[in-house]
Amino acid sequence: MPEREIPLPTVLEPRGRTIGAEERAAVLRVLDSGVLCSAFGEEARSLEAEMARLYGRAHAVACSSGTAALHLAVVACGVGPGDEVVTTPVSDFGTVAPVLALGARPVFADVLAGDGNLDPDAVRAAITPRTKAVVAVHLFGGAADVRRLREVCDRHGLPLVEDCAQAWLAEDGAGRLLGTVGDVACFSLQQFKHITTGDGGLVTTDDPGLARRMRLFMDKGWDRSEGRIHRETGLNYRMPELVAAVGRAQLAKVAGVVRARRESAGRLVAALDGLEGVALAGRPAGHAWWMVPLLVEDNARWAEALGDEGVPALPGYLERPLYANPAVPGGERGLCPRAEELIDRTLLALPWTEGYTEAHVDRIARALHRVHALHHGAAPV
Repeated sequence: MPEREIPLPTVLEPRGRTIGAEERAAVLRVLDSGVLCSAFGEEARSLEAEMARLYGRAHAVACSSGTAALHLAVVACGVGPGDEVVTTPVSDFGTVAPVLALGARPVFADVLAGDGNLDPDAVRAAITPRTKAVVAVHLFGGAADVRRLREVCDRHGLPLVEDCAQAWLAEDGAGRLLGTVGDVACFSLQQFKHITTGDGGLVTTDDPGLARRMRLFMDKGWDRSEGRIHRETGLNYRMPELVAAVGRAQLAKVAGVVRARRESAGRLVAALDGLEGVALAGRPAGHAWWMVPLLVEDNARWAEALGDEGVPALPGYLERPLYANPAVPGGERGLCPRAEELIDRTLLALPWTEGYTEAHVDRIARALHRVHALHHGAAPV
């Protein structure tokens, strides 16, 4: 069978995941306990404690999804009707859905052409008297400039929320864990993330007031220490015990997952060194490699050619910037030209998984070299 016809491992099959005996034992442990709701069990609270220790933060709150985690964060930051939240146009819709749900308005700042992360200067220019928070996404597992974003937020008295859904155990240029610089950090356990429970979310913070507001909002505004009285509004974003138990097993594996992705991605980056017209989007140092983002000319043509080689690739990652979606009011093309250039022409995202072996990586590298030769007239590899 030709190499291109042999599917690479994906996160939608066992070859591309780390799910095994530990997760099966965790599920049976919960089923045997008879307690499946986290309001009465121990798994979600244990997951929170283990997450807080992993990141060295005082508090962690478990919830039902990464989108729910962002909802908890912006609620805790005081976002409400008529407020504005500055964020990136290059992200999943879950980054802005909670803002819209609160009757607030996402304000989109442009990104840096080199990595697709928020441009701190653009963020500063987007701040108005209505701005209530800044949400920075660490795209593909590469660090946004949290040092400068922190400075901008501090200058204007604004909370910084780090969306770390794609950046488990990633680091910034100073070697700090992403998710430890902002006031709140949000993490996802969705199927495609580094570790998974299918869906699930976690938020971390050092601020006890923010933690309390997030925990209340996660549990319908119910302070269970007071009896059945609701002093604040909230939703049911509780993480079920079955999910939390699997999350604990997966959390114990996340360091190994990131290490494996770093090793395989590093091998690919080395194989592409010196390939004219192909560049890594961002810096490899500290990267968590949710995907491998490349910069090329004519990303749609590259994606099609790689697909013919049996290598999945997403041109632009998204079909359109977030503000160009019909569900987002007031967005028009031309708002963030660098983001649009990345999506429409230059960004090529390669799905990645801890299941890639050296042989898989070498196959992907050969395909990239062949496509490069096709586009640049060089001798194929």
